[in-house]
Amino acid sequence: MAKKNEKYVAYVSTYTSGTKEKCGIKIYDVDMEKGRFSEKGQIEITNSSYVTISHNRRFLYSITDYGVQADQILPDGNLRLINYASINGMRGCYLSTDYDDKFLIVAGYHDGKLTILNLDESGAIGDIVEEVYHKGLGSVAERNFRPHINCARMSKDNKYLLEADLGMDRVNVYSLNHTTGKLKLADIIRSEQDSSPRHLNFSRDGQFLFIVHELKNYIDVYRYFEKSPGNPEFEKLQTISTLSKYHDTKSAASTLKVSYDNKYVISSNAGDNSVILYSLDGDFGLLHKVFCLPVSGDYPKDASLFPDNRHLVSLNHESNTLTFFRVDLDKKIMVMNGPEMKIDRPNCVIFHKLES
Repeated sequence: MAKKNEKYVAYVSTYTSGTKEKCGIKIYDVDMEKGRFSEKGQIEITNSSYVTISHNRRFLYSITDYGVQADQILPDGNLRLINYASINGMRGCYLSTDYDDKFLIVAGYHDGKLTILNLDESGAIGDIVEEVYHKGLGSVAERNFRPHINCARMSKDNKYLLEADLGMDRVNVYSLNHTTGKLKLADIIRSEQDSSPRHLNFSRDGQFLFIVHELKNYIDVYRYFEKSPGNPEFEKLQTISTLSKYHDTKSAASTLKVSYDNKYVISSNAGDNSVILYSLDGDFGLLHKVFCLPVSGDYPKDASLFPDNRHLVSLNHESNTLTFFRVDLDKKIMVMNGPEMKIDRPNCVIFHKLES
């Protein structure tokens, strides 16, 4: 959990097409006491679908119409362009790095392609070292009829790359060659038909895997371990809804975040326009609902607890707003905290702690 004198900035990625806006990443100073953002800067980039920060906390990477972009994080939290690179395919929707920051991993929703690119010590994005084109035919209903990779990230031990394919209702698990960047299929976690696994995340200690399913509004919890080298095991522990029983059933689950102190998991629901907070049993990996409450905006595409767990921000993609809340974990409530903040089509938010 954040300490009292720590200072943070927040990076918010946005879409720019169809607007007069050219700056797709907004930089905010974070007021931890008041639970609010104040705009600090912005950088010009097209259609920033998603952003991630390297594990050494020195670089920010983003999806863009060009492919992917790298920026250096300056001491005050502002950004300086390093370079951008092509991913040899349609625009991606999600990206992450391995835990050694040697590779940039890009998930392609539109073309079902997983792309791995080299990273150097300066943070610059290099050549493509691996491309995996997913094939297959899902249930021929709505969009779930072909591969759509919506999330890809490494296990905490940096051994396996997991990618959520919401079109094929499964999570593919690859072993990563840390020298070449090549992938080898090691396992498949199969989800319920038409459930659409959207995002995945691990507990901070790496023991537990969480997978949120967009169309059926639930999270599956797994215990992760290795039976033997190269043979990952995922033991299913729990399935828990992202909705309350009295809420709208015509909803789509969206985000999946783990709090900084590993005590809470957060998700959100479009249609229902709510955010749900769970407490996490760190010993057994089970989730317990704390509250599920409205966000006062349309399509909360992302939501996050502040690093101190005392406030929450919701990114409302369709109403073009950020809404802020005070969180009372003892009373199991959140209360709106000041007026909404206008922003065009926000996609995701990530907090970054500034060095003293």
